[in-house]
Amino acid sequence: MKKIKKISQNLFKNVSQEFFKLLYGKISYKSNNQKSRNISIKFIKKKYIRKFDNTLYRVFKVKNGRIYTDDVENVAIIDKNKIIDDISFQQISGELLPANHNSSIEKGTPRILKTFRGNVLSLIQGASGKFNYYHWLFDILPKIKLFSEIYNLKDIDYIYFHKLKNFQKNTLKILGILKKKIIFSERYRHIQAENIFCTDHPIYFNGFIETESKKIPKWIVRWLRSTFLKHKKKFNCNDKIFIDRSSSPSKHCQFINNEEIKNYLKKRGFKSYKIEKLNFFKEIYLFNKAKIIIGAHGAGLANLAFCKSKTKVIEIRPKNRINSLYQRISHINNLNYNLIETKIIKNSRLLKVGDIKLDISILKKYLN
Repeated sequence: MKKIKKISQNLFKNVSQEFFKLLYGKISYKSNNQKSRNISIKFIKKKYIRKFDNTLYRVFKVKNGRIYTDDVENVAIIDKNKIIDDISFQQISGELLPANHNSSIEKGTPRILKTFRGNVLSLIQGASGKFNYYHWLFDILPKIKLFSEIYNLKDIDYIYFHKLKNFQKNTLKILGILKKKIIFSERYRHIQAENIFCTDHPIYFNGFIETESKKIPKWIVRWLRSTFLKHKKKFNCNDKIFIDRSSSPSKHCQFINNEEIKNYLKKRGFKSYKIEKLNFFKEIYLFNKAKIIIGAHGAGLANLAFCKSKTKVIEIRPKNRINSLYQRISHINNLNYNLIETKIIKNSRLLKVGDIKLDISILKKYLN
């Protein structure tokens, strides 16, 4: 029965894709596809806003352009049924691939097209950009800064993104664009507008996300600090903090012995915080006040951008996690960064709880 159901689902999907190809046309890829009359490209020439390799960022304007997204791994920016290089986004199993690998070339744009009058600024990049706190601060918000270096935000009629969480609303309010109409990408996965605006990605360009993350340019951290630090909200908190990830739905970078660690650190004068339960502005204050921060690799450590110079940071992650983005942020911010790498756990029973078993005796060495 399950086999028949799966065959029926695949048949329906294939028929649907072919129908939409007839309706909207096939999507093709050609090199030099940025030379269309409909595409305007402007370079940001300020010295302090440069990519990691010191090259210039670009802002794209696509007249009568389309956007199609599968809301997971692919975002296609389309001009007359031709997918556009660089601003189309393909993150396939963590690897960044060129536009000729975008799923729309094979599957088309199998969603009803919704047309909007006016100017649309696209901020989407698939699942990684939706709700993750780090990706919001370092991938998505900097696109707004890049756009505003060339154009006026007041001229934008719509922002194309996913339905907003509270912390996202708080940041957009500070930037003065919360009142802009949001086109929710999960509802409208295929749109067209008079003008679609996109920017180069602030960080990712090729290879795997885990290795590209270490290429965070300095300007992003400095811009986040200058924009949001002054809005920190004071509350009664400790200056020795442990980031408790136990409420995270994800089991990666979770402590198997979380309670043991918390109890030990409590005796050493630490207080545990579940970052996701704090208001965004309190998160900023907490990290800005902290003298020492201990935590497993996770999105909450994006707040290292708001720490004072010399703050001691102890990040814990398994050896099979090679993402060094928090080391990079610490370097930019002149923090006292320390890394504890733990053994890879292969016991399937333990992995259901977490993937980090931290030896307290090792932690003691970093605190003494």
